[in-house]
Amino acid sequence: MAYIHQKPGWPELTWDGAALAGPLGAVRHKQGRLLGKMEALGFDLRAEASLAVLTSDVVKSSAIEGEKLNPDEVRSSIALRLGLDVAGLPKAGRDVEGVVEMMLDGTRNFEKPLTKTRLFDWHASLFPTGRSGMSRITVGAWRKRESGAMQVVSGPMGREKVQFDAPDADRLDAEMSGFITWFNAAPTLDPVLKAGIAHFWFVTIHPFEDGNGRIARAIADMALARADGTMDRFYSMSSQIEAERKDYYLRLEAAQRGDVDITDWLEWFLGCLGRALDGADGTLGAVLSKARMWQRINRKPVNERQRLVINRMLDGFKGFISTSKYAKLATCSPDTALRDIRELLERGILVQNPGGGRSTSYRLGEPDDVTDCATERV
Repeated sequence: MAYIHQKPGWPELTWDGAALAGPLGAVRHKQGRLLGKMEALGFDLRAEASLAVLTSDVVKSSAIEGEKLNPDEVRSSIALRLGLDVAGLPKAGRDVEGVVEMMLDGTRNFEKPLTKTRLFDWHASLFPTGRSGMSRITVGAWRKRESGAMQVVSGPMGREKVQFDAPDADRLDAEMSGFITWFNAAPTLDPVLKAGIAHFWFVTIHPFEDGNGRIARAIADMALARADGTMDRFYSMSSQIEAERKDYYLRLEAAQRGDVDITDWLEWFLGCLGRALDGADGTLGAVLSKARMWQRINRKPVNERQRLVINRMLDGFKGFISTSKYAKLATCSPDTALRDIRELLERGILVQNPGGGRSTSYRLGEPDDVTDCATERV
């Protein structure tokens, strides 16, 4: 079977502009509304929203490829690089630091040109040990002929499905030179559309031995940051792709087995982006809810241990808090933890769940139920 990169006309990709005009206009409208909402918020809330979205973006982009990253480590790494509070968060490992470094370089330095050296640096950051799993790979360079034919597969180990065969290694210099020149060219195309084309084009070339999907999504995010005109991220395309992963691979496979008209792929990409923008309201709602909670709490400030634990619970802490979990998070004794918890219970910041004894646990209360002191609740 001949794949798209073997068809006449490659790499001059084409699409039906009239068919895409409606979906593109709808996405641009949603972008404008979301960015307008975020602009109305203060700096701290925008930073909090961007941190939440970037964390999800990094975690989900890796999850698409079957890589599981610790969300707390990802959040810690991003927050540290953005100069935000990292209290109570674990130190990130090398694997997390590398992915975060790549993603932040793409979105926060979106105006800089994409170069071969920059792509090599991104790839090296993804594989700091020079290995993918147990296998040694070529890092910071295009894949070599010696590594053999590159088959692009999807699915879990043992049940992989071949999507297509990538271009031979001896074509990569010319293929990537053409792609980079096109990506850096003066804008004649809507950057949202460019994001979808770049994503597909890069994945089709598949220039590295591993990490191509994550780098393709970083390139797409870079183009989307140009479309937004801001280094802050308020929606996550990777999170939506992960939610639609099966369809994502099916659409890529269909396009790579077709001709150079990629209208169907771009329609799906724009639809997926639209759904990502719709989902951003949830992130914004969580950030505003967190701000409202702190507004009530700060009428009578809590101590630093309590602040740390409350923030962890507001940031998606798994399960409920207990005295032992509190003591571990706050690095204090169980007696101190219990005393802190009782104060938070009195103010309605925490609420005890049904049950008692060793199974006693607590959840966050509602912002409107938080009081300045225990006497207000009598």
